[in-house]
Amino acid sequence: MSNKNIYDFKNLSNFYPDLKNYVFVNDYQNETIDFSNPKAVKALNKAILFTDYDVKYWDFSDENLCPPIPSRAAHIHIIAELLESSKIKKNIHLLDIGIGATCIYPLIGHSLFKWNFTATDIDEDSIKNAQEIIDKNNLNKNIELRLQPSSFNIFKNIIQDNEQFSASICNPPFYESEEEADKANLKKLKGLGLNTENTSRNFSGKSNELWVKGGELAFIKKYANESSLYKNQCFWFTILVSKKENIRKTKVILKKLNAFEVKAIPLKKGNKNTRIMAWTFLNENEQNNWK
Repeated sequence: MSNKNIYDFKNLSNFYPDLKNYVFVNDYQNETIDFSNPKAVKALNKAILFTDYDVKYWDFSDENLCPPIPSRAAHIHIIAELLESSKIKKNIHLLDIGIGATCIYPLIGHSLFKWNFTATDIDEDSIKNAQEIIDKNNLNKNIELRLQPSSFNIFKNIIQDNEQFSASICNPPFYESEEEADKANLKKLKGLGLNTENTSRNFSGKSNELWVKGGELAFIKKYANESSLYKNQCFWFTILVSKKENIRKTKVILKKLNAFEVKAIPLKKGNKNTRIMAWTFLNENEQNNWK
């Protein structure tokens, strides 16, 4: 993949030949794909993963959310910078909340930095598919999956006694309902000047991947509250925040929970601006003595 968000479709197609089926020359004489077509988007992201991250197998149902690889990689790089700023360089073990069917954060995190992961989800089918991806890429020693048996919990039932994680990572559901998700997708397609006749979401996505009761803020509040129960078992708790107005609200929540340090880190990829909220309950002495 080349710079400035221009894709090298010839090179990408060498690693994933099926991508050729979706590539065409536009009015500006540039090779591109129809970014409103979920199958084309999936093919492009699969090609990027095969080309840049040495992944050999990556497949999932067309109903599942297809993660945009460049933005997920940018997210992983920010986590790496966060860990480096805290001088965490050895035995890095991340907790991925909501791995989904695609296993994307562990795949990229291990490819780039050789990190180990424990990853969770509430959906049995997603866990099953993620395990197949792990198996076929020979990553069982590096990625462990755990089914969250309760939709009311996030860290409970998952973090075990005496277990420690360098950081937790989470890309939560952003919307309150399917209707809100569809409206946001239509607005995005219009903004990009793409075909809006096809009302399907160009990155697809099932209910537990895109919307949750109470929306993003309700999920963040639950995530933050539960994190306070595991203060000494995770150095950094992090979560992606889509809506700018939720940053201040999240800071208020964390202040009430007595978080020792809170950061709002911008994540910009393409036309989208989001933020990663990161916090730790460890004081300076506890941070310095972290193993």
